[in-house]
Amino acid sequence: MTAMRIVGIVLVLLGIAGYFTGGLSFNQETTQAQLGPLKLQVQEKKTVEIPLWLSLGAVALGGVILLASLRRG
Repeated sequence: MTAMRIVGIVLVLLGIAGYFTGGLSFNQETTQAQLGPLKLQVQEKKTVEIPLWLSLGAVALGGVILLASLRRG
């Protein structure tokens, strides 16, 4: 399997995953205040959204790369 095929497959899979999940969420823990042994920490839930056009573009580009690698041999 050539590198072009692997890149094409990875792009298609990432694009499909981005389309169906819509984004990534994670928790970020920050220290707000610290007074001696006492520590006040806050946990925030952050979300990074993946635009629809980016997901569809990754699928399309991956498909084009796969087709080009298949035509080359």
